[in-house]
Amino acid sequence: MLPKLFHTYKTSLAQAKNSMKIKSIYAYLHNLPITKPYTIAYKTITNTKIVFLEITLENGLTGIGAANPFADVVGETPEQTLSNLQSGFMEELIGNDIREFNKLIDDTAEHFPKQPGTLAAVDIALHDLFCKYIGISVLDFYGRKVENLLTSVTIGIKEIKEMLEDANDYYKLGFRILKIKTGLDVDADIARVAKLSEKFNNKMRIRVDANQGYTLTDLQKFIKETTQLGIELIEQPMKVGSEPELATLSAAERKLLCADESLLNATSAWQLSNLPQPFGIYNIKLMKSGGISGARDIANIAKNGGVDLFWGCNDESIVSITAALHTAYACSNTKYLDLDGSFDLAKDLVEGGFLVKDGYLIPTNEPGLGIKKL
Repeated sequence: MLPKLFHTYKTSLAQAKNSMKIKSIYAYLHNLPITKPYTIAYKTITNTKIVFLEITLENGLTGIGAANPFADVVGETPEQTLSNLQSGFMEELIGNDIREFNKLIDDTAEHFPKQPGTLAAVDIALHDLFCKYIGISVLDFYGRKVENLLTSVTIGIKEIKEMLEDANDYYKLGFRILKIKTGLDVDADIARVAKLSEKFNNKMRIRVDANQGYTLTDLQKFIKETTQLGIELIEQPMKVGSEPELATLSAAERKLLCADESLLNATSAWQLSNLPQPFGIYNIKLMKSGGISGARDIANIAKNGGVDLFWGCNDESIVSITAALHTAYACSNTKYLDLDGSFDLAKDLVEGGFLVKDGYLIPTNEPGLGIKKL
């Protein structure tokens, strides 16, 4: 009887161990139109290409990742991401134990250096899968540090009348923070934010994103002439490489500035944290950092440097937006959310992840990221 019981125990143990192993990996790309094409300082955006990644265990659990890197910022296209995720390296992940997910992320980062879209898809899928395996959310795995926050919603560069109409539509939907794209004409930008402030009379907070469109003179003029409007922050006002010029501004002025294109990864976060700091805020995007692990590295550097966190995105699937949201709420120096990237997609391939209530983003707290395929 005892040998039979021991054999049954060994069999169950072997089955349980096998269930932890990665069985299959599947990557695919979708070109998804957006409902409201918009203009930023250097281009007009009408659609977004998103690469999805599914990693499945022997027990049937599947983790989902997604990525759509901007080549203009990180030098990687979605097509390159897809090619990387269909490469022989990914086949080598099959058979690995999901409990070693952090090592698998590190191995991916080493194999695909300077390919943050590829790493983001793998990182997000593995986080989702591991936390599903242990039965908790990604947020609970790292531990919540801040309560639910309002997200801003973005309006591209438009004429004042159209901008006010869009802003009013968002207000009716319950949103209370606007991010206005600027950077083509500083005088027009000043007029646009002044009109917004006048219309909403402090009922809507205003952020601006110049997408590298200003000179130092433009920026100084914008700050001076909008001081009384209470602009919450100014994102990436000047070109990457202009950080020494930004350092000539006062400490109070620099505290308003948010690094986006200047901030790619932990290395640039460390460089920007040196005094005098050109930015008082870091915009962390998982498509720049290479996913959750890289984002947390940036967040820790920012915390040690006394820098606030602003969590941004591209036009993204609910998958990566949810991953950013979980990571944001697990960082004590998170102060701002700009995670509206899935709102304007004409369609997505998944659902779940989070709820939107009066502009607040609320995680569902289901295992992993709480994402389900449609």
